[in-house]
Amino acid sequence: MQASMGDQLLVHGRIVGQQDRVAEIVEVLGTDGTPPYRVRFPDGHEALVSPGPDSIVRRVNPPDAP
Repeated sequence: MQASMGDQLLVHGRIVGQQDRVAEIVEVLGTDGTPPYRVRFPDGHEALVSPGPDSIVRRVNPPDAP
């Protein structure tokens, strides 16, 4: 998994009825865009996250395709 600042981290709910959570990646602490990430949720809460297999990165500004 690789991300850049400003990308979104989508964490899928793992329990029936649990909503997916989306957070903005505000800091990449690993090398070459790898986890862990400091993220900010819409309510302003910040957390240090090492995403698992239930998470994906949404690129906000994807690289230009050839």
